[in-house]
Amino acid sequence: MSIKAPKGTKDILPEEIENWHYIQKKAEEVFLKSNFKEIRTPIIEETDLFERGVGDTTDIVNKEMYTFIKAIEV
Repeated sequence: MSIKAPKGTKDILPEEIENWHYIQKKAEEVFLKSNFKEIRTPIIEETDLFERGVGDTTDIVNKEMYTFIKAIEV
């Protein structure tokens, strides 16, 4: 059995990382000249946030998201 990366994700391997750094640096230069500021948003969000925003029956919620179920503490 092989392990595959989740759909929509990709590892950036060492032989590719320099290209990514170059692109990121150039993008940062353009953004700074345009007076854009960097923000860091959470990597994960509550499912409820998306259900309220786009509806709980949409493809975004049902097919394109992972929902983690919190274990019940005993």
